[in-house]
Amino acid sequence: MSISKTRTSFYRRLYVAHLIDGGRASSVPAIVEATGMPRRTAQDTLAALAELDIRCEFEQAAGERHRIGRYVIRDWGPIAPDWVARHAEELARTLGYPPPP
Repeated sequence: MSISKTRTSFYRRLYVAHLIDGGRASSVPAIVEATGMPRRTAQDTLAALAELDIRCEFEQAAGERHRIGRYVIRDWGPIAPDWVARHAEELARTLGYPPPP
């Protein structure tokens, strides 16, 4: 069955938010490593979380410069994070990503 671009984009956003919120991948390099997606796709996905009203913020590491730190999910908005957590493996499989750690 073919999955639409709209659905894969939605699933990708949910999955990235899940990885960040669970502390599994809280930087662009970590997201790339966990999913295999290109760096630019990871960056675009992070920027697009706001379109779902998921509030994701970058926390600068204390004493660091040059955007060294991590992303954190401050608010899931209308999304139920427990649903995403229960379906994370299915989301990863649908997107062709390795299973969640």
